[in-house]
Amino acid sequence: MPERRTAVVTARVSASESADWRAKAKAAGVPLSALIRRAMARTRTWTARAAEVERERTRQVSRVGNNLNQIAKWANTHKGAAEAVEVLARLVAIERALATLARFKSPDSDAH
Repeated sequence: MPERRTAVVTARVSASESADWRAKAKAAGVPLSALIRRAMARTRTWTARAAEVERERTRQVSRVGNNLNQIAKWANTHKGAAEAVEVLARLVAIERALATLARFKSPDSDAH
């Protein structure tokens, strides 16, 4: 049997926010309280440490993207002289860097 909902949570919102939320709930065919519960269930909170880890991951992915752009520019500039082996080697290096970043876990990966 599901837990009975007896607690009430109050939040101050503007009239336009209230209207937007109610319209979204109506469009979804659910009561406003159900819409808010669903949204909060999908919301992830971050500790300061986890936020820093995510910022660093974003910086690293950006660096990889910059490297990819440099390779693309080089390949486009030197189309006739482009060494396919060198381009492929650099692309493999980028793929490995992205795989490493994808495996990296946040310090509070089970936070909600």
